[in-house]
Amino acid sequence: MKTFLTLAVSLALTLASFALSSTPAEASERYSKQKVVYHINYDGGKDDKKYRGAMRNIQNHINAVGAENMDIKVVLHGNGLGLLSQAKANEALRGQVLELKGQNVSMHVCNNTLKGRKISYENDLFDVFEEDIVPSGVAELSHLQQQGYTYIKP
Repeated sequence: MKTFLTLAVSLALTLASFALSSTPAEASERYSKQKVVYHINYDGGKDDKKYRGAMRNIQNHINAVGAENMDIKVVLHGNGLGLLSQAKANEALRGQVLELKGQNVSMHVCNNTLKGRKISYENDLFDVFEEDIVPSGVAELSHLQQQGYTYIKP
């Protein structure tokens, strides 16, 4: 019986030391290339908290997987265009948008929303160009999902 207890304690200590010495898998070992579309169509809330949170989610995703393994598109329509509208005056939000764009995150802006709300992408939105405009935000979401992009709504 004493031998069994000694063996059991020894095994438990060995397993514990192995568990303590092992490290979590590196992102490059765990994740493969990912294609993701983030959907933003809501108001940013007080002090743009929701928009900044969404931008942090995207950055955290990049940090975990690696920018070289990511193809990220952000589709904005309806109230979601407020993110780029607010970024014109909000330095923190503007910085987050630029940081993501610098990591090849592309912003897709809904033309239906621009027309329906009489928004000028050149004058009213931050860092939007003609090539960023898509005919329809919801049609773009469907199109990207058909191409294998994972849908995420932060």
